[in-house]
Amino acid sequence: MTELTAVQAGLGRLAARCRAMNEAPAFAFTVLGVILLNALLLGVETYPGLTSTYSQALDQAEFGCLVVFTLEMLVRLGAHLDRPAAFFRDPWNVFDLLVVSSAFIPFLRENTTLLRLLRLARVLRTARFMPQLRVLLIAVGRSLPGTASFLVVGALVLYVYSMVGWICFAPYDPEHYGSLGRAALTLFLLMTLDGLGESVRAGLEISPFSIVFYASYVLFGSFVLVNVLIGVVLNALDEAREIEAAAARPVVEVPDPADELRLRITAVRQALDEMETQLRTPLWAPRQEQSHAHSG
Repeated sequence: MTELTAVQAGLGRLAARCRAMNEAPAFAFTVLGVILLNALLLGVETYPGLTSTYSQALDQAEFGCLVVFTLEMLVRLGAHLDRPAAFFRDPWNVFDLLVVSSAFIPFLRENTTLLRLLRLARVLRTARFMPQLRVLLIAVGRSLPGTASFLVVGALVLYVYSMVGWICFAPYDPEHYGSLGRAALTLFLLMTLDGLGESVRAGLEISPFSIVFYASYVLFGSFVLVNVLIGVVLNALDEAREIEAAAARPVVEVPDPADELRLRITAVRQALDEMETQLRTPLWAPRQEQSHAHSG
């Protein structure tokens, strides 16, 4: 039991040292600089002349970046030795671990295209050092359910207006409304208000009531739906700011009942060991010493 306690104490000291290193500003700026250097190396590889001339230097620089990323990940893992579950509760830690470890997976290491894409994902790790960028990325993730609902409603509106446009304008303007697909493509482009004036003028030559079709479509397709999408994004941004603010607050760790029980069991065992040691000590030894003292 004493050996187990010593091991736990050693892991706690190592985790504290790794945690202090991980939280040091110099360490964070060094990792950020290596991430930006890795992004620069990816850009240089798009120039065949530079790649062929400095291929060895680029490979060495890429290997150096990988070494730094691996050491950084080992430090961050070491900072959670005393609480490993906390490391995997943070999605950024899981993302960084997957990106860095992908360079050591045999199948991905030989696949040049996948490896380049995963190396490109390293640039996204800069979000860990930029709170505002982290808020935006969280907001994008939080807005996905609302965006899916928006796409369903938008597709329904586009389908209805495409069918109406095909019924009303197909005989007169087959280039834009000759089929459901062409009508949907035309109205999808009109959702950005691009070419709206030309379409309205062409519609007025067919019928003066076409203005009702285009005006209602612009109202629902451009203004209402776009404002709904903006509302979804703004709501997601508010939620992302709250999540980031909650993560920035100091975490008060609630002791695990199992750990508390283990500590109590350890204390009881130590007390029993002390009692056993005391029981093994002969009770007559102090009395003999006292009797010799009186006789003297």
